[in-house]
Amino acid sequence: MKIRIISTVFALVFLVSCNKDKEILNTLNDYNLSMESKGYHFGDHLELPKEVTDNAESISISFGDKETSKLVVDPAYFTLGDNQVTFNIKKKGGEILNQDATINVFAKNPETKLSYEIIKEYPHDPKSFTQGFQIEGSTIYESDGQMGESRIWKYTLGTTTPIVQTAQADDVFSEGCAIVGDKIYQLTWRNKKGFVYDKNSLKLISEFLYPNVMGEGWGLTYDGKNLIASDGTKNIYFLSVSDPSKMVRYISVAGNTEAYDQINELEYHKGFIYANVWQKPIILKINPANGEVVGKFDFTEIAKLNTKDATNDVLNGIAFKGDHMLVTGKLWSKIYEVSIK
Repeated sequence: MKIRIISTVFALVFLVSCNKDKEILNTLNDYNLSMESKGYHFGDHLELPKEVTDNAESISISFGDKETSKLVVDPAYFTLGDNQVTFNIKKKGGEILNQDATINVFAKNPETKLSYEIIKEYPHDPKSFTQGFQIEGSTIYESDGQMGESRIWKYTLGTTTPIVQTAQADDVFSEGCAIVGDKIYQLTWRNKKGFVYDKNSLKLISEFLYPNVMGEGWGLTYDGKNLIASDGTKNIYFLSVSDPSKMVRYISVAGNTEAYDQINELEYHKGFIYANVWQKPIILKINPANGEVVGKFDFTEIAKLNTKDATNDVLNGIAFKGDHMLVTGKLWSKIYEVSIK
């Protein structure tokens, strides 16, 4: 009889403990969900609910192989945009509870809504699946994607006749490109490598592997010192020109109220990175020092004229002709020259 009573008491205590743990985790989950859209800024404290803190001996946050017990949005651990973390709650009885969460970190300052005016239109090859887009003088250098159709080519702005072009192997899906001196660097989507060409002849000079942190190749530009690449995430990577397999640093992109991923085609102009977001008719103006979005163009009206399939023929081409911007897209029949107001 005593054994049965003890077993019953133990089961009751265990049930109460389990219910308490569930209550703690539910409360933490509700808090995290409520903060996802509101977000944090660097320096903010995480004001966790009393139901969590009163029952905890200690709380830490894990970021993969990193961990901190400071409940502060510290840039040593967090990046701009979404951060996938795990809360580790050590209860006063010694038990440890874990819960995954997303913590969004936004830029402190609101981005400027940038306006523009179309001042000229040029023809663009409607069969070109534009992935990289550069201009030097009056010559356009373009990298086109699609398996079995990928190429890098150049032509004079105002025409669609190739001056010279180099086709890729059938298993290559070409992506962004960038001019560096007398060379052109070009990324590939999933081949984990890029190509270097002679700018005049577009003859292949060499190849390079991506840094391990880059899962894919998307956009590419050059700031006069480093190659700048995107891989379809929220991150932008600065790569050594002499050895693009080496990452110099990276930034993560976010605005004041919105986190961005699928950062795609890139262009560097007068101290800022301009980036389009895949399948969205916007171009972001990004501070290369910290990833903050300081301005945003809305090209919805131009995109409507050219986009019939929201998956494929989307905005994807940025270049600067002096202080005017050239924009185009995959399978578009036009290039637009716009003045920035």
